[in-house]
Amino acid sequence: MSAHVDIDQVFREDSANPPSERTLPWEETCDGITVVVEPKPHWADDMRAFRLEAREYCRYADWTANGGHARFYGHIDTSGDAVMMSARAMIAREIADGLWD
Repeated sequence: MSAHVDIDQVFREDSANPPSERTLPWEETCDGITVVVEPKPHWADDMRAFRLEAREYCRYADWTANGGHARFYGHIDTSGDAVMMSARAMIAREIADGLWD
C-alpha cells in the first residue's frame, strides 16, 4: 500500500478479493434490498447478511440463492449499518495508529 492510506482505499482493496477471502464487510443489493455481508469468522459455517437499515439478518447462502426473498431473522442490536460503521471505525483507528503505512 502507498504511504497515504484512507479507509475507502482499504475497503476497495479488500473487495477485490473473492467473497470467501474478504476480511471486511461489503454491501450487496438485490430485489431492492441492501444488505451488509459480514465476513465469515474462522468458526462459522456461513457468512451473515444484515439488512442495511433494519436489525435483521440471514445466512449469506440464502441471500445468494434467494436475494430479497431470503428468510431474515430479527437481531437484537445489529443492523448492516452498525456492522459497516464498526468496521470503518476499526480501520480508522488502525490507520491512526500507523498500522496501514
